[in-house]
Amino acid sequence: MIEIYEKVAGQIAMSDEPGKAIRRWREEFKIGRSELASFLHISPSVISDYESGKRKSPGVVTVKKLVNAFIEIDSRKGGVIQRRFSSGVPIEALIDIKDYDRDIGLASMVAAIKGKNVSTVDLNRQIRGYTIIDGIKAALSFSYSEYSKLYGWSSQRAILLTEVKVGRSPMIAIRAHPLKPAAVIYIQPGNVDQLALKLSELENIPLITTELPAQEIATILALLR
Repeated sequence: MIEIYEKVAGQIAMSDEPGKAIRRWREEFKIGRSELASFLHISPSVISDYESGKRKSPGVVTVKKLVNAFIEIDSRKGGVIQRRFSSGVPIEALIDIKDYDRDIGLASMVAAIKGKNVSTVDLNRQIRGYTIIDGIKAALSFSYSEYSKLYGWSSQRAILLTEVKVGRSPMIAIRAHPLKPAAVIYIQPGNVDQLALKLSELENIPLITTELPAQEIATILALLR
């Protein structure tokens, strides 16, 4: 948390246009003006005035309050943004990543996100974490070494992908890499073709689909018990 605090506070304090920096980070943390104002017990117009430059540049105390608010609000929502920035994975492709401190039944995870097992591989296994990534951005930005970071502390995890059209490319990439996830979940896929299903069976990796949006899934999985 210290690293992201210093990053956000430093960028706001050192910016030539601190108001724009405040707005960028507020939006990065997915916090509305009213939500931030309520947390700080101030009027939303005060936030708006800082962001538009109508108020003078915030001092150290105000910047500290703002950044602490970003982090605390995010923590109450499961800490999604903090995990993205501390994972070492390119943040433009990473939606969420988390390691659990205990085993979670894959079947329970699938039920929680209203998933459907479209493969013939059973769900009788335990999960110790999950990673949610944008499938297209990952293909464009991940290096071989960065791919390994998707697994966090353990490969005993579910890999969830958005922007999947037919499903074969992610499974081909997984088959080619020595690290294998415990499960693959496609978020709102266009289709899942037979090659993807065949590869899931060859690798003994359940292939699951869900129609829930990625951010809702991230919230559900972050709070899964």
